[in-house]
Amino acid sequence: MLKEYILENWALLLISVAFVILLKTTVFMERKAIRRMLILIASVFLLSVAVFVEFYLGDRGIMPEFRTVLTAVRYSATPFIMAMILFTLIQKSRWFVFIPAAVFSIINIVSIFTGIVFSIDGESTLKRGPLGYLPYIAVGLYSIFLVYALFKHSNRQLSEIIPIVFLSLAFISGLILPFILGKDYSKIFCTTIMVALFVYYVFSILQLTSKDALTGLLNRQAYYAAVSESAKNITGMISIDMNGLKTINDNGGHNAGDEALKTLAQCFLNALQEKHTAYRVGGDEFVIVCRRSSEDEIVHLIGQIRDNLSKTAYSCSIGYSCTSDGAKTVDEMLKESDQMMYADKSSYYMSLNSDCN
Repeated sequence: MLKEYILENWALLLISVAFVILLKTTVFMERKAIRRMLILIASVFLLSVAVFVEFYLGDRGIMPEFRTVLTAVRYSATPFIMAMILFTLIQKSRWFVFIPAAVFSIINIVSIFTGIVFSIDGESTLKRGPLGYLPYIAVGLYSIFLVYALFKHSNRQLSEIIPIVFLSLAFISGLILPFILGKDYSKIFCTTIMVALFVYYVFSILQLTSKDALTGLLNRQAYYAAVSESAKNITGMISIDMNGLKTINDNGGHNAGDEALKTLAQCFLNALQEKHTAYRVGGDEFVIVCRRSSEDEIVHLIGQIRDNLSKTAYSCSIGYSCTSDGAKTVDEMLKESDQMMYADKSSYYMSLNSDCN
């Protein structure tokens, strides 16, 4: 039995070991996130054992009562694993993401006695009950919410969209392939999830080399790479500098300053469109690169950013420069936007001093 399990799940075991080693040696993730990921890996492994035993008993037509319990465990574990993926990948997730999974589990446990979701007849054949598609609905709902949450917290750039799309394809396969391959798909479900998570994690590690750890925006290195690789498509530059960061740090400490910078970054992200990319190029200095954008679009973007900032306790000085015919280089546009930003900052502090007097 052990030999058969190893042969059937060898790929899963290899990926799991590689995943654990990578997690143990990484320096990019917080310990809390690593613990969650390790628990997730263990959960997928245990589910693979339950699935193997269930099918092992089913193929031999023995212990139908125990197999019924294992089926309930499989149907219940799947939404819990989806909730755990959400809880792990989205750091702001809270424990209540497990509530729907708990409700689904209760229904599956009730089905052991009522057959409302599934039942196993005397010939060891699994049959769907009135709620037979509930396990797929549960996975589908969690998948949709997870993809939405990942996209919402991303920079909406191709480097972050690709792993989200890959993860989405893995989940979609979990909803479609069971109806194409039949029950045998359950045997590769755990491996599919583990591969998807491993690839997503590797993508995440690669992204961290170009991402600012505090704000989640792209960093200075990524900015230099972007303006050198796609300078022809850049039609506008926006320079942003926070007002009063030193005062915030002096009065509230660096934690307060960090929180302010993270809030600013979110204000920028909420205003950006696909052709805009935000970078943190210094302590409280930011640049937004605009591709194929008209001056009206750039001015509208700045208005959106100012509107978002008005809902916070913070403010920024902003300047921009644009070109419609490619007459200005990126460096020239950046110089112009910086000059406008410094003029805006000067006006801000003059107004502040005037109010104080």
